[in-house]
Amino acid sequence: MQVTVNGDPAELADGATVADLVAARAGGHDRIAVARNGDVVPRSSWAQTPLAPGDAVEVLAPTAGG
Repeated sequence: MQVTVNGDPAELADGATVADLVAARAGGHDRIAVARNGDVVPRSSWAQTPLAPGDAVEVLAPTAGG
């Protein structure tokens, strides 16, 4: 299925969840925030939140600096 991740098109397997996306895109980062179609998805819901074709997802990692 086609989704948008951080503004770029991405192809994911049908049935992919937010947790699948985070594992593929942000492995090794413990502090990640995810928004799906403008709504924050709590970490506790990632594995139960399926993605759908056309979803816009933002995967954000904090950065240090100012």
